[in-house]
Amino acid sequence: MTAQAFGRLARRAALALAVTGGTIVWAAQETATQDRSILIRPDHPEMSRRAPEVSYIRLETTRGVLRLEMRRAWAPHGVDRFYNLVRHGYYDDTAVFRIRAGDWAQFGINGDPAVAQAWRAQTLPDDPRVLSNTRGTVAYAFKDPDGRTTQVFINLRDNAETHDKEPFVPFARVIEGMEVADALYSAYGEQAGGGIRAGRQAPLFAEGNAYLKAKFPRLDYIVRAVVER
Repeated sequence: MTAQAFGRLARRAALALAVTGGTIVWAAQETATQDRSILIRPDHPEMSRRAPEVSYIRLETTRGVLRLEMRRAWAPHGVDRFYNLVRHGYYDDTAVFRIRAGDWAQFGINGDPAVAQAWRAQTLPDDPRVLSNTRGTVAYAFKDPDGRTTQVFINLRDNAETHDKEPFVPFARVIEGMEVADALYSAYGEQAGGGIRAGRQAPLFAEGNAYLKAKFPRLDYIVRAVVER
């Protein structure tokens, strides 16, 4: 193991301690997420594997654990993208940088600028919407048609009236831990980067977590994301 790889593992262990109260439980999927060099190669075959028809994601955050259910029938392009990003650690140590309290919580810009910039323009074809944007559903943020990349948000309330028209297409739903999503630090509102449409995300892509931790130190983070099964 290189010194750089060991350093990454040590940082992730320290973050995991904060979430689990001193006990680190590594999921079986951990082995599949070690080669993070793939993250700067969006065209690598490993990043385009087909997801299972049904899969479950565990998001360990600085507030606690959320579990997501994903079904390809809901949004195949979206599910495949999220599944592969999670497998290779894209969402690990990633800030929940935009929250409108009681409405939605957004994350998905990697804390390493090199990784974030590699994926910034890796757009997905639109999926037809199957699920409504009810409380607990998870969808990609986007600006233009066929413009989804890596940023996603959790609906903290029923946003169907506004979000279904866009359309934002849910690809997952929270099945455990909505109280954690509700508790994510929201006082910064949209100051830490805003949405894709607001055009204020440049510092996040240029400076990553260093910028966020200096300017917005109270943000919560996705400590680690894994595919449970």
